[in-house]
Amino acid sequence: MDALQKALDQLDQATAAVRLAVQDLANAPAGTEAAGNAAHALSGGAIDPFVFRFAIFVLAIFVGYYVVWSVTPALHTPLMAVTNAISSVIVVGALLAVGIAASGLAAGFGFVALVLVSVNIFGGFLVTQRMLAMYKKKEK
Repeated sequence: MDALQKALDQLDQATAAVRLAVQDLANAPAGTEAAGNAAHALSGGAIDPFVFRFAIFVLAIFVGYYVVWSVTPALHTPLMAVTNAISSVIVVGALLAVGIAASGLAAGFGFVALVLVSVNIFGGFLVTQRMLAMYKKKEK
């Protein structure tokens, strides 16, 4: 009888967790936090929200890799221009992180982001210049 009561209590807890997860999904903006919390609740705590978010991150890396490598050379230059524009927005955020950081950790991450974005922008311009040079007529 105790085992049955324990099972019913666990079922009640799981039902409450599912209701909370559904309410979170209904009220929260679409994103990985709500999805991670829902997966945590629906699995009875077996899936950690960090693991769920990390899995989405890894899948995004694979999707990005295959999307970028399947781009035809003719579309590479516009793609690099868009990438450089996005990176310039990241530069602004990194400069803000370095400038107004309350902790050394935030300033360190901002500095690392600034260095990586600078390398990305510089490399993007080099690749774009090389791609445009391929379309120029050769002099004899």
